[in-house]
Amino acid sequence: MKCNVGSVDRLIRIILGLIIAIVGVVFNSWWGLLGIPLIATGLFKCCLLYMPFNISTAKKEE
Repeated sequence: MKCNVGSVDRLIRIILGLIIAIVGVVFNSWWGLLGIPLIATGLFKCCLLYMPFNISTAKKEE
């Protein structure tokens, strides 16, 4: 798969995913599971929802 998540986007996704997961654990809520896809897309540099719309926040290679 082609990387379509840029560095700033990755950082935001990972931080937000960690915050959501931690809040879910603290409040003992299943909503914390929503942080997992954010963390995964940040770590793997690929967002499946970006693909159908041909969106990319990654820098173009020359």
